[in-house]
Amino acid sequence: MEISLDFFASACKIVNMSLFKIPRAQGQTILRDLKTKMVLLTGPRQAGKTWLAKDLAKHYTTSLYLNYDVFSDRTIIENQSWLDNTQFLILDELHKMPNWKNYLKGLVDSNDRKMHILVTGSARLDIYDRLGDSLAGRYFKHRLLPISLAEIKQANINDINIDTLITNSGFPEPLTISNPTDVKRWRQQYINSLMSTDIFEIDTIHNLKAMNLVFNLLRERVGSPISYNSIAQDVGASPTTIKKYIQILESLYIIFQINPYSNNIARSLLKEPKIYFFDTGLIKGDDGCKLENLIAISLLKHCYGKVDSLADDCKLHYLRNKDGDEVDFAISKDDTLEVMIEVKLSKSDLSKALIKFNTKYNIPGIQLIKNLVKPRISNNIVLENAESYLRALYI
Repeated sequence: MEISLDFFASACKIVNMSLFKIPRAQGQTILRDLKTKMVLLTGPRQAGKTWLAKDLAKHYTTSLYLNYDVFSDRTIIENQSWLDNTQFLILDELHKMPNWKNYLKGLVDSNDRKMHILVTGSARLDIYDRLGDSLAGRYFKHRLLPISLAEIKQANINDINIDTLITNSGFPEPLTISNPTDVKRWRQQYINSLMSTDIFEIDTIHNLKAMNLVFNLLRERVGSPISYNSIAQDVGASPTTIKKYIQILESLYIIFQINPYSNNIARSLLKEPKIYFFDTGLIKGDDGCKLENLIAISLLKHCYGKVDSLADDCKLHYLRNKDGDEVDFAISKDDTLEVMIEVKLSKSDLSKALIKFNTKYNIPGIQLIKNLVKPRISNNIVLENAESYLRALYI
């Protein structure tokens, strides 16, 4: 019997996600949201969406998991031929179905809340902000990112620390692997799958070699403002093509962009973004660069959690002025800066940029130091241990 690659990939995903049974922080909020609306759950591949969905199913007497990649499941989905007593319906990879948004609209409108519906998927489900009127008012969105130190603390797990997350990443499977070679093998297979299969679901790629070159160049430039023109010269492609490739990598949850803060949103978007990876193990840089990437993921997850669960207008930025003074990160609420954050591996000397922004604009500042033993306040700036700070975040 011939087994399709899609089916094999789906089966592998289910097996992998069962390896790490940490309760995810968003679980209870999603259960609450399911009582009133459909929930769209998106995030990187192998971040734990399928495992979380099946864990939530334990709260229902009757539930059904259907994956559009599986042919037999696809028939059930298209015909809506599940049992009438199904309390909880999980639809995975539904974005591959033609006219999936209209399908969901009809499903929700005819359901009358008798059945709770969770739709999961990577990449394309993350276009919920552009869904338009078809699903307006019919769903809550949640983004599931790799496991964070805050989640680890909430789960009372003591044998995973900041070094483990930097080396292995917060993806559930490599997080449980102790053999460094096996972690590298997982990462190689994961990226090969994304770069050889998933990218073609997003858009047409005429030059896969150039796409891979962009991917590898970004691995070396984490934490630095990205110039499309500069990368275009290195790759031998147009800046428009480079921007398209970067948008595809972002759509696949391989990378994410952080824009500089500006009171004028349009101006902010025109300035050069900084790019980070969801998998810290992909970084080609020194320990300081890898630490900065982990903190970027953790802060982004914190902001996403505030938005998705609390409806707080929380955003992650970085700060840079015309003189070139730069602070690694800044968090805003309702477009007002709440705190700025500088990252250091071990150096405890205060960042001059932190002091300058704090003095001129009165923005609270924190300097996170990985190897700091004693937290303290100096020049109105808080010096804090990086791991302790990350464990105290929202999720």
